[in-house]
Amino acid sequence: MNKFKKLKILHLLSQRPDSTGSGIYIQAMIRESEAWGHENFLVAGVQADHCTETFCLTQDRHFFVNFNAGGLLYNIPGMSDVMPYKSSRFCDLSEKQIEEYENAFSKTLKKAVERFEPDIIHSHHLWIVTSLAKRLFPEIPLITSCHGSDLRQFQNCLHLRKKVLSGCSQIDFVIALSKIQKKEIIRLYDLCSEKIIVAGAGYNDRLFHVSTKPAPYPVQMVYAGKLSNAKGLPWFLRALGTISSPAWQLHLIGSGTGHEKENCLNLAHKLGNRVVIHGPLSQENLAEIMRQSHILVLPSFYEGLPLVILEGLASGCRIAATMLPGTKEILEDFNADFISLIKIPRLRFIDQPYEEDEKLFEENIRDAVLHQINETLRCPQIDLSSVQDKIDSFTWTGIFKKVQDVYYKAASAS
Repeated sequence: MNKFKKLKILHLLSQRPDSTGSGIYIQAMIRESEAWGHENFLVAGVQADHCTETFCLTQDRHFFVNFNAGGLLYNIPGMSDVMPYKSSRFCDLSEKQIEEYENAFSKTLKKAVERFEPDIIHSHHLWIVTSLAKRLFPEIPLITSCHGSDLRQFQNCLHLRKKVLSGCSQIDFVIALSKIQKKEIIRLYDLCSEKIIVAGAGYNDRLFHVSTKPAPYPVQMVYAGKLSNAKGLPWFLRALGTISSPAWQLHLIGSGTGHEKENCLNLAHKLGNRVVIHGPLSQENLAEIMRQSHILVLPSFYEGLPLVILEGLASGCRIAATMLPGTKEILEDFNADFISLIKIPRLRFIDQPYEEDEKLFEENIRDAVLHQINETLRCPQIDLSSVQDKIDSFTWTGIFKKVQDVYYKAASAS
């Protein structure tokens, strides 16, 4: 196929397209795709009472599957068990609810394909709706981006594996976030290596860039993510409670649900006015805070490829983060005084360390954060010249070029 042919791309996401990493990813793909002249259409899941007017496609170029309405009288199921909005868990859905879920997406997908007549489908997550799309339209090339949360669902929801594999085993190409994730996909889904392309994920360099940092009195820190245990947030907040000097302030950005959110907020309130609770913010507002922050902290137990680290680095932030495989892949073996990696504790579950390891984990967070606070006092502005090429390779424009190559490869093989 002519590499410069304009394609009609149907984007598919089973959850809200304006929240979490996959929402940022799909909006970036659509934005870059539009810039290249491709036609785009979106099918996604939303809550019935959720406003979608701010999304990046006009009303005539998307269909939404509405939850808490019609035949889906429950919250939208999230790919993570804790989402930044009200959600259901796949492990809790009954057989009847799964059937209703598939029926709703099936009707919407058929309507979208009939109207839009796509050349390819780009879905997100190796999970139920992707499997459904391949079974419904085996003749349309299907490319799927893996985000990591799908792999956890696959391992946790054993009763849904057969349904997932029935279509996912026939996917034309999978786009992986990292080399480590590619190996995990091969192991879990038994897909051949040639079908899995490592493209990574990116950040918006129009928003996240360096500006002059303020004087470090106090040192400004930022956490951006879900208010949940899996992000390591409670342990980070407890660790902060042991640092009385030098002076610091934390910008806590993100949302969550249930008792985990309440626990995080209670711990934050105990730290008084040293923690500014922002709630969920737009990418524009997040970028503004990052440009004025000295340190980004990511204490997470699991991430596919932690985009927030790229955003933080691009904004000139020092980094204190857990030693995740995705983090190590971004930073490789780079050794710099503005990066502190924290050893992940042994985990009983995906969001719970062994009790006997919790104190050491908090101490390790404290040491990493305190080191970066002291380094900030010494030098508020960091020199990114040694890692700039690495950061530049993760812009969304660069990532989309790799994804577009997969589009053409899939379309030419059909």
